[in-house]
Amino acid sequence: MHTQMLCHGSAAAVAARRMRHIFGAVLGRDAWMWRTHEVKLLNTSAGDTVTIGDISYKLKTPKNPELVPVKHISDSLPQTVVQHLRWIMQKDLLGQDVFLIGPPGPLRRSIAMQYLELTKREVEYVALSRDTTETDLKQRREIRSGTAFYIDQCAVRAATQGRVLVLEGLEKAERNVLPVLNNLLENREMQLEDGRFLMSPERYDKLLQEHTKEELDIWKIVRVSEDFRVIALGLPVPKYKGNPLDPPLRSRFQARDVYYLPFKDQLELLYTAGPNVAAERVSQLLSLATTLCSQESSNLGLPDFPVDNLLPALRVLDAFPMLSSQQLVQRLYPYNSILGKDGRAAVEDVLSKFELLDGLRQPAPSAILSVSRTKDLEGHADVSLCVADKEITFQVPMGIKETRPPNSSPTFISTPSHAQLMAEMMQSHMVKDICLIGAKGCGKSVIAREFAQMLGYSIEPIMLYQDMTARDLLQQRYTLPNGDTAWRPSPLVTAAIEGKLLLLDGIHRVNLGTLAVLSRLLHDRELDLYDGTRLLRWDRYQTLKEQLQLSDQQLQERSIFPIHPSFRVLALAEPPVVGASSSRGQQQWLGPELLTMFLYHTVSPMARAEEMDLIQGLTRGVPKEAAEQLLHLTHSLRETNDPTAQSLASSLSTRQLLRICRRLSRYPEESVAHAVNKACLSRFLPSLARASLDKSLADCSLQDTPDPAELSRDVSCSIKDGMLTIGNVSAPVYIATEKMKVPDVLFYDNPQHLMVMEDMLKDFLLGEHLLLVGNQGVGKNKIVDRFLHLLNRPREYLQLHRDTTVQTLTLQPSVRDGIIVYEDSPLVKAVKHGHILVIDEADKAPTNVTCILKTLVESGEMILADGRKILSDPQEAEGRPNTIVMHPDFRMLVLANRPGFPFLGNDFFGALGDIFSCHSVDNPKPQSELAMLKQYGPDVPEPTLQKLVAAFGDLRSMADRGTITYPYSTREVVNIVKHLQKFPGEGLANVVRNVFDFDSYNKDTREVLIEALHKHGIPIGAKPSSVKLAKELPLPEVKMTGYWTINQVGNARRKLLCPAESRPIDVKGPVFLRVQGYPCSRQESRALSFSEEKAHWQIPMNEVNIICDVATKDDVLYVATCNPVSLYSMKERGETIQCMELYDIFPRTISGVWQPFVTVAPLGSPLDGQVVLHEEQSNTVLHLDMVTGAVRRLLLSAETDPPATKASSWWSSKEQQRGHRMCRDFAHKNWLLFYKEDGNELEVLDVLEGRVHTISLPVNLKSVHLVAEDRWLLLESSTNKKFLLTKPMHMTAGDSGVCQLHAISEDAVSSGHGVSSVEVIAPQMMSCEQLPNENLSAALDQKIVSPNRILADSSSYARVVVGFPDLVSPNEVYSFKRPVDLSAMKGAEGGAHTLLRGGLRSSAAKRDNCVSLLSANQVVRALPPSKVPLREVYPKDVTPPMAAAYLEVTDLNSKKVKYIPVPRSATVSPYTGWLSKVSESDVLMAALGSGGVVTVDMGGYVRLWETGSDTLQRSLLEWRNMIGSEDGRPLQITIQRDSNLDVTAPKHGKTDPNNDPHVGGNQWAGGTGGRDTAGLGGKGGPYRLDAGHKVHQVSQAEKDAVPEDVRRAAREMGEKAFKERLKEIDMSEYDAAMYERFSGAVRRQVQSLRIILDSLQAKGKEREWLKNQALGELDDAKIIDGLTGEKAIYKRRTELDPEPGSPQQKPKRLRVLVDVSGSMYRFNGVDGRLERSMEAVCMVMEALESYEHRFKYDIVGHSGDGYDIELVRADKVPKNNKERLKVIKNMHAHSQFCMSGDYTLEATAASVKELAREEADEHFLVVLSDANLERYGIRPERFAQVLTSDPQVNAFAIFIGSLGDQAERLQKTLPAGRSFVAMDTKHIPQILQQIFTSTMLSNA
Repeated sequence: MHTQMLCHGSAAAVAARRMRHIFGAVLGRDAWMWRTHEVKLLNTSAGDTVTIGDISYKLKTPKNPELVPVKHISDSLPQTVVQHLRWIMQKDLLGQDVFLIGPPGPLRRSIAMQYLELTKREVEYVALSRDTTETDLKQRREIRSGTAFYIDQCAVRAATQGRVLVLEGLEKAERNVLPVLNNLLENREMQLEDGRFLMSPERYDKLLQEHTKEELDIWKIVRVSEDFRVIALGLPVPKYKGNPLDPPLRSRFQARDVYYLPFKDQLELLYTAGPNVAAERVSQLLSLATTLCSQESSNLGLPDFPVDNLLPALRVLDAFPMLSSQQLVQRLYPYNSILGKDGRAAVEDVLSKFELLDGLRQPAPSAILSVSRTKDLEGHADVSLCVADKEITFQVPMGIKETRPPNSSPTFISTPSHAQLMAEMMQSHMVKDICLIGAKGCGKSVIAREFAQMLGYSIEPIMLYQDMTARDLLQQRYTLPNGDTAWRPSPLVTAAIEGKLLLLDGIHRVNLGTLAVLSRLLHDRELDLYDGTRLLRWDRYQTLKEQLQLSDQQLQERSIFPIHPSFRVLALAEPPVVGASSSRGQQQWLGPELLTMFLYHTVSPMARAEEMDLIQGLTRGVPKEAAEQLLHLTHSLRETNDPTAQSLASSLSTRQLLRICRRLSRYPEESVAHAVNKACLSRFLPSLARASLDKSLADCSLQDTPDPAELSRDVSCSIKDGMLTIGNVSAPVYIATEKMKVPDVLFYDNPQHLMVMEDMLKDFLLGEHLLLVGNQGVGKNKIVDRFLHLLNRPREYLQLHRDTTVQTLTLQPSVRDGIIVYEDSPLVKAVKHGHILVIDEADKAPTNVTCILKTLVESGEMILADGRKILSDPQEAEGRPNTIVMHPDFRMLVLANRPGFPFLGNDFFGALGDIFSCHSVDNPKPQSELAMLKQYGPDVPEPTLQKLVAAFGDLRSMADRGTITYPYSTREVVNIVKHLQKFPGEGLANVVRNVFDFDSYNKDTREVLIEALHKHGIPIGAKPSSVKLAKELPLPEVKMTGYWTINQVGNARRKLLCPAESRPIDVKGPVFLRVQGYPCSRQESRALSFSEEKAHWQIPMNEVNIICDVATKDDVLYVATCNPVSLYSMKERGETIQCMELYDIFPRTISGVWQPFVTVAPLGSPLDGQVVLHEEQSNTVLHLDMVTGAVRRLLLSAETDPPATKASSWWSSKEQQRGHRMCRDFAHKNWLLFYKEDGNELEVLDVLEGRVHTISLPVNLKSVHLVAEDRWLLLESSTNKKFLLTKPMHMTAGDSGVCQLHAISEDAVSSGHGVSSVEVIAPQMMSCEQLPNENLSAALDQKIVSPNRILADSSSYARVVVGFPDLVSPNEVYSFKRPVDLSAMKGAEGGAHTLLRGGLRSSAAKRDNCVSLLSANQVVRALPPSKVPLREVYPKDVTPPMAAAYLEVTDLNSKKVKYIPVPRSATVSPYTGWLSKVSESDVLMAALGSGGVVTVDMGGYVRLWETGSDTLQRSLLEWRNMIGSEDGRPLQITIQRDSNLDVTAPKHGKTDPNNDPHVGGNQWAGGTGGRDTAGLGGKGGPYRLDAGHKVHQVSQAEKDAVPEDVRRAAREMGEKAFKERLKEIDMSEYDAAMYERFSGAVRRQVQSLRIILDSLQAKGKEREWLKNQALGELDDAKIIDGLTGEKAIYKRRTELDPEPGSPQQKPKRLRVLVDVSGSMYRFNGVDGRLERSMEAVCMVMEALESYEHRFKYDIVGHSGDGYDIELVRADKVPKNNKERLKVIKNMHAHSQFCMSGDYTLEATAASVKELAREEADEHFLVVLSDANLERYGIRPERFAQVLTSDPQVNAFAIFIGSLGDQAERLQKTLPAGRSFVAMDTKHIPQILQQIFTSTMLSNA
């Protein structure tokens, strides 16, 4: 654009042409041929005349000469100005009012003033602001000695006295204020409040001819002077911000465009200002200014260049000719801060055209060398700067105090960049007021203070806030002691008079209309106040004094005061938000008007080295390494252009870093990560930002490794000898004078809260003010109160709310006897007396109100509404009236809820977080919470408390993830526990409803809650009757079936010696494998009904895997799988499942030739957590450490690996391959036994010693049972003959101890009929310990004490061998025989998966699934359903459930057997032949250490069962207690009435034979409401007696039974409505069902997203206060106006209209980019990725329905066919389910039929570009893709580049979990918080929801 404009000729010619063009339009035909006018002053006898060109004006002598402007006319008037003056004079002669319109700047005002000075007219000046009311223009009431008088204001004074009314800033005034002047302007008439009437001079003079003056005075008619004129100054409104002119008002003015001076005039002015500056440079600067004011530049959105500031700038350039122009332009026009990328480029483009880009060539001033008072010039100081090694001295204004050499302050550490900034500020200070722009906490205030001290200024800080009014800035009303009203000058005015440095802190917060009041002060150093006082510039004041020959005293009586020549303003502001729209409440504050007021300097963030010096200088003794890590992190965050990182960096401002370092220097052992997390409040960051922070911490290697000692450290708190100690920190206890203000609160110590308090105490001792942030109900108030109680500190308490104003924070005005009195608020009291101020709910008050706490915390200064001032420095306060010295003990503790949803408070932390030390308070950790609840409910059973804690922990993490919106807190749990403590009879399930009934109407939330409560076994909704225990069948009687005799005598054949040899084992390894942790979603099974099953969960394994072993040790479960081989370990009640994949050690072989089969043996102490894994085919023995992931291979036999010829697999070969077996009964003693089937060797492995003992046997083995550590039962393979092997207890290496083998003979019981045949038992299971004696006695029904073993085989339920294996005498065998032998039953045909199994079972299964529970006296085995007598278990008409297996529990105590069904697994591996080898039923089983058994089915579902009858009884009782006893008995309400009849002796009373109901009467028993007799609800009877009279009440059951027809009608109604709707949108029921499949899956997420969007919308509609209303609530600030009788003293809340001129709010723009490539369709079968993407799309469409005005979205697909497949257009979003289904179907069809290929990158890049071009509030792009970018050769770095290619577009990538860890690797390379991995596609909708909530909400 500029290139076209500036291509011909020289810059000056072009500019001249532009000016000709502009002025041609304004000045008419003879524009460029200047008519030169001159101004002449003629003295004649008739008085003086002023002539401009051909127009003359006759002067009159002013009545009040002090009101005539002086020293506005310069010596040489530019022609343009003269033209303007001539025009004004014409209008003046015509008696017309004029409106000077033009760009911002002082030019229009100065022309008006010059005219008034020429014509010697008195002026009434008003700067209009949005707070101006009609009383400020017409009349205001004041009270004088008890009576209200009307005082005329400017308009009335001007009209009656014939002055000129100058109205500046018409566009600032609110719309309905100025029409008050309409009639005055048009007809010169106005009705006044006090009854007078202003009348135009003509009419008045007519009336005078007929009436006398006295009569007119009686009628209260006042003449308007014929000299009265109005000059209005305003900006053209559509171009600038403000209210447009009211048409009636506009028509009453004559307008004149006062544009900037023409190029030529301006150039001459500038040449005179800077005689030392090269002419070319001046014209270049002016050309730049002119270009940036042109129409084209404002089309680009560039604000106007402040042309008027070129004069002061040239004076700087004059003193410093070597200063670079670019730096100068930066001060006039800080384009880097105010413009976006395009704007900056445009400006730099223009700069380079005019050759002003010389910032690098020319040196900047580097430092201030010295400052000293100037000898000959009053009020100035000599300042020497070092510029390019030269020293330059110049004069600047200085303050009243003494100057101070630079760098002499102990609290200010000078860094090179700051030294340069101060030097540049000195240059600007020479000519104009300065504004410092810098982010919060970067040191603006410190620099300003240092700057002031150097020049000897005293500072007057004014903290600006958003709803500050012009009155607050200039003057406030107050009452004198006698009740009169008066005006008190504000600190700003006193500063101007006394010549201080005025510090305006936060000009970015104040409304522009309010600041405009100051523009005249800043430009001209003049100010008109409300009470008529005028402040004049020093030299004008002096001129006035000389001209009028008046003393200071006399001028002051006329209320004219000089502004001190040293007075300067220094404004501080945060950088404007570039491109911010008004929707966020922040305007782009730095507009053209403000640009003219100041010279701007930016405080750039410090370089790392500088910041390091600063930190080390200010905090001595901070550990250097820690400080370096901290800075590394901070700077890495500051340098990214990612908005999330930027916002984190803003929490780590220099101020916050200093605070962290102060703390680290005091407590060097603390971790930096902890400090950073605290400063950023990472606990409450949205999940994206948190991820980003964690990643940055990890990149800077600042992991927060929790020290195990730290976690287990028991924090205690104690008070001893006046010292309070919390944890490791001690502080003296305060000696409080006001004891009643020290809080005292019921507080139960728990470790977590004590740790928070310890942390608080550390900061408290460092002198910090604290901010505690947390959800509701986590104990913030309790912690604070307890903390103050321990410290014995009195507290003042302030609760903030929506309507808190700055006034209410500080003072409460009230009227007493007509005098206004201010009550101190708690804040002021706390400051005075040194109490602790607790501010609660700080986030509820508007942040602009709470901002005033900043000066209080930072500088310890604050101005109160009644004019008093809080100061922290006692010396400063001495001798000053109206000061309050801040007590050294004063501290603030602020409490706030966390920012964001669902609290939707204001972001207190964002606004003020960095001036407090922040602590996040969280719900206590489970252990802490449990400990605390125990103190609240000592009698509540512990399991109940544990369940509550677990369930609530779950709900909280859901709230953090955003699944539910309400964060459940400790407060709620405590209330439940208190209830249970008081009313133990009520069940937990009922009491929790006290909390959850709030959610009972929200279906989705209710489902989530019930699921969570059921998961932890809180049976909400269960009935006491739903007990589903298995049916018990009687056992057959126990019989003695034979003897076992151990032969120790007789021939030697029977007793054999077995040689043993011993050798160390070889260990290969270790290799370290990854131990992966998966979350374990353990579900309690007894939620809705009570059964034997306790809990269940799923092992995270894939479908093809096969479970082949389960083992337990104490409470740890180990599950081994064999395809691929892996090992899972988990605790019974644990949170995680550890998994070790051993795929690399047992690779899957091709075509399944060899299929591994493994057994696990968990080892005991000291090898806890380690296991031995044994693979049967290859006889591989591995030793695994589940903690470190170390795997070692133990080689038992000396020969190498078995030869590979035996390649035939164990399930396909005809002749059976014999496997190796491991006996693990004594694994907890760390030894194992191995043997091979049909082999004749035993190998004993001693893991601890690392040796193996081999025992050779004379028999071939079938199986080995370890019946004791030193006695083993062996079975011979062909004959099942038994042997007992005894061995010495401890085989050492040297002693090859001899093992003896004893044959066992089995003898039958001799029955009377000769010898019955001996049955040979082949035990499947034999216990290795004995039954306890009482169990043995119970089983055999006789009192007996003896060694014994219990065993089980296929033909009996159980057998007990009494005396075995320790006694030599014949051991009796007692048996519980089965009616049918299990092995005789047909197993396979009845199996659940018969067809899959291929029908045939070629051999016996490898696992017998039989265990004995000795303590419960039970034998449990798992049987396939085909071997269970189902007919006996289930009644005829009930079909047995589909079960994977039944647990047969044989209880020897009660002599019962029961069959518990194990539910079928959801998935079963396709390798069915292999499965049938493992176990004959579909489950594996092991005994649990805690009693009971665990089963794992083939789908990897783990279930815990409780079988023992005693424990079951106990659990059932507990369960029933939890449900509570609603026994259905009717409740009765009893009222105790005093019936005034005496109570005689109590008696039973007569029993009525008919049992009629009796009420009262002292006679019958069983009455109600009587006295003396037994009954209900009376008084004085001996006992309650209910004769069963019914109180009519619908019982619970009846209530539940709504009649069937009513229910049916409701159902039909629903169905009918549904069908109607389908018909309406023409959708078949099949389609509807199909759509429901997608929609149903994401209903919850849609629901919660919509809730969030709704509440956001509500927050956006938050209403604001409108002031100056005639009705509403009394505005405290206007209480005096109320006293005087004004009307508009109320305020009321209304919806805020957007500020006029602020940009329209645009919708947010969202694009979802979905992968619809072929791979999505192909892998959909594996992980359902296409379905999930379809669900995600469905979710976006449903959630954003009817929010089109807030979110404009479209959905685009990409595949091999291209990268812009349109699915949903932004302007045609689907309106109903049919259209949405069509979109989903399109996706599916496309991915089915498209070409292969991947366009992820191109699609993302194209979308980012396209979105950035669109106009929107914010742009979001969400890319759904699978992560196999590498397959197409796409580098992740390139993808990262594309994602962040445009800072305007927030792009996020969601990768659908792909093969291996591809996606996770990808995520590591992408920017944090921008990429997500959905390993489980179920998470996609949740991730989308996270993205929405954390980004769209952050700034909504």
